Amino acid sequence: MNTKAFRFFTAGKIIALALLAMSGFFAGCNDDDDQGAAPAMTLSAEAVSNIIGNEVTTTVTINAPEGLKTLVILKNGAPFSSVPFNNETNTTYDFKYSIEDLPFGTVINFTFQAIDKLDRTSSIKTFAVTIISKEIIEVSGNITGNVTWNEDKIWRLNGFVRVQDGGKLTIEPGTLVIGDRESKGTLIVQMGGQIFADGKADKPIVMTSERGPGLRNPGDWGGLVMCGRARNNITDATGQPTELEGGYGGFHGGTNDNDNSGIVRFVRIEFAGIPINPNEEVNSLTMGSVGRQTIIENVMCSYGLDDAYEWFGGSVDGKYLIAYRNLDDDLDVDLGFSGNIQYALCIRGVTLADQSGSNGFEVDNNGTGSSATPFTTAIFANVTIAGAKGNRETPISLQFQHAAQLRRNSRISIYNSVMTGYPNGLYIDDDKPGSGQAFLDNELQIRNVILAGVEHWGGNGYGSAGDVFTGTPSNGAQHPNNPRGVALKSHANFPGGQDAYEAHFNTASFNNKLLAKWQDAGLNPSLFDEGVVNPLPLAGSMLLNGAKWDNTPKAGAYFDKVSFIGAFGNDDWTADWAEWRCDIVTYF
Repeated sequence: MNTKAFRFFTAGKIIALALLAMSGFFAGCNDDDDQGAAPAMTLSAEAVSNIIGNEVTTTVTINAPEGLKTLVILKNGAPFSSVPFNNETNTTYDFKYSIEDLPFGTVINFTFQAIDKLDRTSSIKTFAVTIISKEIIEVSGNITGNVTWNEDKIWRLNGFVRVQDGGKLTIEPGTLVIGDRESKGTLIVQMGGQIFADGKADKPIVMTSERGPGLRNPGDWGGLVMCGRARNNITDATGQPTELEGGYGGFHGGTNDNDNSGIVRFVRIEFAGIPINPNEEVNSLTMGSVGRQTIIENVMCSYGLDDAYEWFGGSVDGKYLIAYRNLDDDLDVDLGFSGNIQYALCIRGVTLADQSGSNGFEVDNNGTGSSATPFTTAIFANVTIAGAKGNRETPISLQFQHAAQLRRNSRISIYNSVMTGYPNGLYIDDDKPGSGQAFLDNELQIRNVILAGVEHWGGNGYGSAGDVFTGTPSNGAQHPNNPRGVALKSHANFPGGQDAYEAHFNTASFNNKLLAKWQDAGLNPSLFDEGVVNPLPLAGSMLLNGAKWDNTPKAGAYFDKVSFIGAFGNDDWTADWAEWRCDIVTYF
C-alpha cells in the first residue's frame, strides 16, 4: 500500500504541509433567547504532517466554555462523522482520514461544527484537504550504478542530470518527473548510460513542467536527451564522438549501430526545450547516435519550445510517435540517421511556430549538405502531418513553412503518409543537386503519399491562387494572413527544374496524390481543433485502404504492412495514454 504525502506550491516554491488551506477558526455561537448568551466556542484545525500508513492526521482544538457535547463532521456536504464528548471545555481531537486510492487533484471539503451541552452550535466553517502530490525528490548531478525512480514520489530535475556511462536509470510506470524551471532541469543519458522508462498505456510516465495548470509554457524545462555509440556522419569523418549542438556535454557517436540506450515507451514529454545558443536548443526528445537495440515507442512530445523529435545520426527505430503543438519542427532528421519510423501523428497550433521557420519534416544530411557518410537514409511510413491551416479563414503564424522540407543532400524515404495544413507541401530544397538528384535517382523515395490542401485556399489547396473556386469564399487572391505557397515546391537548382520534379512525383507506379482539400482525404476535422483529438479517418476515407507496399523497396521487416495510409486505420493507438490538454491537467 502506497503512502502519499501532500505538498502545494506558492510562487513556485514547495511548502511542506500535510493539508492545504485551513480556513481559520471556527468561531462564535448562536444566541438563544430562552437560555441567554453563553460564552463563545472556538475551534481551530491544525495541520499535522503525521502520516501513518495511508492516513493523514489533523488535530482539531476546541474551546467550549459551557462544555462540549458533540463534534459534527461533514464530508463534501454530507454527514461523515459525529464525535461525542463528555462536557469537555478545552480539548483536542485527532481527526484521521484515509487517502487510499484517491486520484491526485482530488479536493475534499470537510466541515466542522461544535455543539455544546446547551445545544448551541458554533458557526459552520469548512477547510479543504487537497490531494496535490506525492513527496517530491530533488535530483541533481550524476547518476551512476542502478537507480530506480518509482511512482510513489515525484522526481524533480535540477540542472543537467546525467546518467553516466555504466549507469542505469529505471523509471517505473506511472511516475511523474518534473523539471525545475529556474535551472532548466534536463535529463541526459550519456554514451554507455541507459534509461528504462517503460510505462504502460494505463500508467504512462510523464515528464513535464513543474508549474500548475494554465501556467505551463514551452521551455519550462529541458527535456530528455539520449546519446549513443551508433554511427553518424560527423564521427565518421573525424573518428571522435561529436557534441550535440549547444555545447552542453551531450557527446555521441561511434561505430556500434546495435548500441542499446534502453527503453522509452509510453512516455509523455511536455513543455520542454531550452535555448542553449541562438538557434540551438534542447529538443523535447533529442537522440544523438542512438542505436537500434534501443526501444522508442508510444512517445508523445507536446508544447516543446524547439523540435519534438530530433535524430542526430544513429540507427534507432520507433513506432507510435505523437508531436503535438510544438514550436519548431516535428520530425527533424540530421547527421546520417538511418532508422525506421512507423506511425507518427504531428499536429500544430495556429500561433505556435518558431522564428527559424516551422516544418513537419526537416531533413538534412548534415549542416553543410556534404556527401559525408553514412547518408541520412531514414525510412518513415504511416505518418499523418496536420499543419495549423484547417480552413482559409484561420490565420496562422507566418513562420509556418512546409509539411516536409527535404534538403542538404538528404535521401530519406516517406511511404504511405498524408500531409496537409501547411502553406507549402513537399519541398525538395537544395542549392546543390544533392537531394533533388537523389529523388530522381530513387534514392530519396516518396511513395503512396497524399498531399491534401485546404478548401478554398488555392487551387492545389495550399497558398497559391491556382484555379479559381466558384464557391464562397473564392480564392482569387492570396489570403491576407498567410503566405502564398505551392503543394510541390523545388529549389531553383533542382535538376531539370520544376517540370522534372513534378513528373517524377507523379510517376504512376509511385501512387502519389494531390488533393484540393483535406476533406477529400477523409481526415478527421478534430485534427485542427484545440481539445481532445479523434485521429481516426472518417468512415469511407480513402486513407483506410489506400496503402501499397509493393512499390516501397526500402521498407523492410520492421514495418507492419498495414492497409491504411497515414498513422491510423480503425484503431486509435493514442487511447488511454495520450493527453491532449496537458496545459490544464492537474498532475500534482
